[in-house]
Amino acid sequence: MTASEHATAPATPAPHGAAPQRPGALGHLRVLDLSRVLAGPWCTQNLADMGADVIKVEKPGEGDDTRHWGPPFFADAAGTPTDNACYFAACNRNKRSVTVDMATPEGQELIRELACQSDVLVENFKTGGLARYGLDYASLSRLNPRLIYCSVTGFGQTGPYAPRAGYDLLVQAMSGLMSITGRADAEPGGGPLRVGVAVIDLFTGMYATSAILSAVEARHHTGRGQHIDMALLDVAMAVLANQGIGYLNTGSVPQRQGNTHPSVVPYQDFPTQDGNMLLAIGNDGQFARFCEAAGMGWAQEARFATNAGRVTHRETLIPLMEQLTRTRPTADWIRLLEDKAVPCGPINHIGQAFDDPHVQHRGLRVEQERYPGAQPPAGEHINRVLTTASPMRLSDTPPTLRHAPPALGQHTEQVLRERLGLDPERLAALRAKGVV
Repeated sequence: MTASEHATAPATPAPHGAAPQRPGALGHLRVLDLSRVLAGPWCTQNLADMGADVIKVEKPGEGDDTRHWGPPFFADAAGTPTDNACYFAACNRNKRSVTVDMATPEGQELIRELACQSDVLVENFKTGGLARYGLDYASLSRLNPRLIYCSVTGFGQTGPYAPRAGYDLLVQAMSGLMSITGRADAEPGGGPLRVGVAVIDLFTGMYATSAILSAVEARHHTGRGQHIDMALLDVAMAVLANQGIGYLNTGSVPQRQGNTHPSVVPYQDFPTQDGNMLLAIGNDGQFARFCEAAGMGWAQEARFATNAGRVTHRETLIPLMEQLTRTRPTADWIRLLEDKAVPCGPINHIGQAFDDPHVQHRGLRVEQERYPGAQPPAGEHINRVLTTASPMRLSDTPPTLRHAPPALGQHTEQVLRERLGLDPERLAALRAKGVV
């Protein structure tokens, strides 16, 4: 059989009385995940959520770096913090964890065998780092020509920076993203800032997902896999979007301007009687409706009637609007504008965001158990895990929930028996040698 013919994710029985779980859109794909931290795991979690059977390979006794990136740490049943970091759960849902020491010949052989049965492999070692183990694309594609092999690095497989290690923060700085994030130098608190989450890692994971699915589609026609070269710096330059294109076509370097928009006014935070709110007025009709609701005639003034005029006269309009918005509480502004098709909302902290009734209605908080219906094994203190749901909503093949973010090596014996047919004696011997 080919790798694709083997590639069927194990079905999870539906709870008693529940409707059977529909297969995910990618339920026919097998993915071998050799990646760590965020960009690669974010990609493979996307694939896993859509039904792919993702096997996450981790180093025995240590695992993914993010298992230790805390606080915050999970608490045990008694509420006592453990040494299990919450970070890992953000990007490893729906995967099965297998521990293999790839520094050993036996471990390398196990990974080669798993790769021969896989459709996709994702790794984020330094450029050329897996060649010494015989686990690079050139080596594995000879064994499995249908393998789609995605490499995620800071700077790509070519170029003068290719050997360098790359992290999200470094790439945010190098790409210019930090130069347009934060308040202007002349303002209090001014200076370059990173985005509040590792946005380039996350974007790279999403681009890698798209590239892998494109390669799967191409394989339908060619019968061959291919190598995908994903670089954080490439992605960071691409997602500069309008700011990058504006520079390329005018030569004008964009500057930091806090929460305001370089090309749209009013599009920013405003003070209210009891705090702050956000107005995201993107066209002239919205501005006219805002002015009508607020009882102001600004939309009839030539200098403010068009967005181009409002951008030109930003320094006049915004103080006038701030004086107005301070006259009502945030909730009153939202009630006034929500049925006028004027984008207006609160500036929530994360707790308020998860408590929002719309967020709750959309089911964006997911609770899973690592050991459903059973007690965790000795030494394992975490069972209940909360994550944020996949935002991908497909009517016929929605994301599926099969596995909670796994404990380190939770599925080693299961996977090696199921995939490679290893018997208990062979597994015990590999464990005794520290290979798994």
